[in-house]
Amino acid sequence: MNDVGGIGADRLRSFVERIERLEEEKAALTADIREVYAEAKGNGFDTKVMRQVIRLRKMETADRQEQEALLDLYKRAVGLVA
Repeated sequence: MNDVGGIGADRLRSFVERIERLEEEKAALTADIREVYAEAKGNGFDTKVMRQVIRLRKMETADRQEQEALLDLYKRAVGLVA
């Protein structure tokens, strides 16, 4: 292992290269996700609502229920719901 200034250069290079590969994979996945949203939009789906559904599905049930209850309360408070 090459040490440069007390740093294991080979180990550092390995970390940097792994991160670079992961960044490339992430960019490819982002492009794939964009394509799926475009396809859904082309089939008449509202992608903003789809994004909200996906965000809600990631949440824990209790957190989601709490957020929905607060949203309902706020909507009633400002007169959006009778």
